[in-house]
Amino acid sequence: MAISDVEFKKEVKILDKVNKLFDETYNNLASDVKVGEEDLIEFKKMMWSDSNSFDEGEMTQVKAATALEADKFFRKQDYLRRLKMIKDKPYFASIVFKDSSDNSIYNIYMSLTYLKDKNENNILYDWRSPICSLFYDYETGPCSYSAPGGVYSGELKRKRQYKIEKRKLVGVFDNSLNIDDEVLQEVLATESSDRMKNVVNTIQQEQNKVIRNLEDNNLIVQGIAGSGKTTVALHRIAFLLYRLDNLNSKNVLIFSPNNIFTDYISEVLPSLGEANTLQTTFADYLENFITEYKHVEDFTDFVSRYYSYKETYPELVEYKQSDRIIDDLDAFIENFIDNCKFTSSFNETEKNYVDMADLNSMLHDKYDRLPLFERMEEISDKLSSNNYKGSSKKKATYLKLMYENCNFKHDLKSIMKEFYMSEFCRFKLDEKTISSFIDSDEINYEDALVFAYLKGRLEGFIYDGNIRQVVIDEAQDYNRLQYIIINEIFKKADFTILGDINQNINPYYHYDSLEELSNLFSGDTKYIELLKTYRSSPEIINYTNKILNLNHVNAIRKTMNKPVIIRKGVEDIQNSLINDINKLKGEYKSVALITKDMKEAETLYELIKDKIDISLVDHNTKSFHKDLVIMPAYVSKGLEFDSVVVYNNRDNSYKANERNLLYVACTRAQHELYIYN
Repeated sequence: MAISDVEFKKEVKILDKVNKLFDETYNNLASDVKVGEEDLIEFKKMMWSDSNSFDEGEMTQVKAATALEADKFFRKQDYLRRLKMIKDKPYFASIVFKDSSDNSIYNIYMSLTYLKDKNENNILYDWRSPICSLFYDYETGPCSYSAPGGVYSGELKRKRQYKIEKRKLVGVFDNSLNIDDEVLQEVLATESSDRMKNVVNTIQQEQNKVIRNLEDNNLIVQGIAGSGKTTVALHRIAFLLYRLDNLNSKNVLIFSPNNIFTDYISEVLPSLGEANTLQTTFADYLENFITEYKHVEDFTDFVSRYYSYKETYPELVEYKQSDRIIDDLDAFIENFIDNCKFTSSFNETEKNYVDMADLNSMLHDKYDRLPLFERMEEISDKLSSNNYKGSSKKKATYLKLMYENCNFKHDLKSIMKEFYMSEFCRFKLDEKTISSFIDSDEINYEDALVFAYLKGRLEGFIYDGNIRQVVIDEAQDYNRLQYIIINEIFKKADFTILGDINQNINPYYHYDSLEELSNLFSGDTKYIELLKTYRSSPEIINYTNKILNLNHVNAIRKTMNKPVIIRKGVEDIQNSLINDINKLKGEYKSVALITKDMKEAETLYELIKDKIDISLVDHNTKSFHKDLVIMPAYVSKGLEFDSVVVYNNRDNSYKANERNLLYVACTRAQHELYIYN
């Protein structure tokens, strides 16, 4: 609701004051940073040029002083960067809060960072500060918020949003941030961009509960297509970086579905004033951990193998992806270790005799807390230390002798073969078949998961104690074995798990609910559902609901009365596609042509590339412009486009068990959707 002219003029004056204060603060800070940088350089030069004149104690003090000065400088530099970020749009919203304890009234202006006056009073509040949660969680009326000092109750008198362009007030709206909210609808109507943007001015109540949750160690978020799962996750990271002591971006790791997605989300955290976190894919982890193979197949190629019907043994792959194989592997590993033993004593030198009974005692008793091959390392180190006055110089010699006098080898490929040939494997295979997927320079994705688990259990997983927060997006595509591995690597981390069981594209594994993951994590775990979609028009939502027989989707975007267009039995595919694409390009910034698989994308690309400027995107693409692209459905996950053309030819139609893939393709569309079937 627009405000009166009188109120608008008051807001103009307030903005003018804020701009003036901003300029003073920014200019003073810029001068301080420049001087501080020069002083720091000189201080370091002085320290190292005079280093010979300091004793050890004095040098320690000088280093501590240097570190302190550097910390002060970097804090100022970081704040200057944040101020520069809000220069053209100092704030985006305000609330008026009446505190019930003393009837004090607070007029809070919300920004991406804070701004104080000369008396250290807050003029602008960081959107992540406790009191700002009122803007997202309440309509006008009774309200409360939690802060380090306790819970504060009162009345929310007003909520206001601002449209500021180049430091000028363009629009002001009083609202309750519901589905009719003018600012939200304006944002939803905006054409999509090449990169995901921050949404601090339109965060909804259900999203805010995920973003600001500090009570639970782990969150599992089931969110329908377009509910803002990834956006929520990134804003949650920004919030945690603001609220948790000693947490920085290097302590946070995001597991992304592919490299395209990593690039797509790369601007959100910087636009919120935070550095990008560490990011990886699970396939990247496997590639680094499994050194026994030259190449590890990634998830997208694994999925592509299924949807292009190139898989020779689908039932075997399903077993390798199942929960059953975890129990089978555990039983095999336990039995394997129990049967490992030293078969004879040996002499390292004439004087240094090593008794077989002592070795077996160390292997199965003294060091039984360790993985098998770590035990061997510890024992060899202990023997060297005992016989060479604490030195490890003979460790390698002892390790070699130990393997020569035991009944097992450090050969993980052979051990994996042994599992598949054992009674513990429920899938009976001949040796030739087993060798076909183990004895190679490359390992398939499903085998890599099994191999990584086997290796971790026998050698130890690579533990990373620096990571304190882990975010897993597209969580429905990870099987239980992957979560067990991730838990072993990041034992001290808290987790934010986000996904949608309806968008599962792993054809071999399925969750009835992501809540099934709750018992996998230590600490308090909360399951939350996001049931509103902000991406697609009601017409598109209604169509995609029918694909999976859904009825719980709540569309927020106002109707555009643009029906989903179905193209059937088209004879001249080339001209029809080009005409539809040109029509959509005339109306929207981004258009995607989404196929069932990569082969179909390549075929279609060759058909139309000489007639229209289009980019072919696969899972290895690291950066692209969304103006006009063609890609398979399993690469489009997490992305969104103004308009989408979903294509599959009659010889490669979506089958009944591939509905989720079709659902993923169709739910990428915001405004218009064309279906070629």
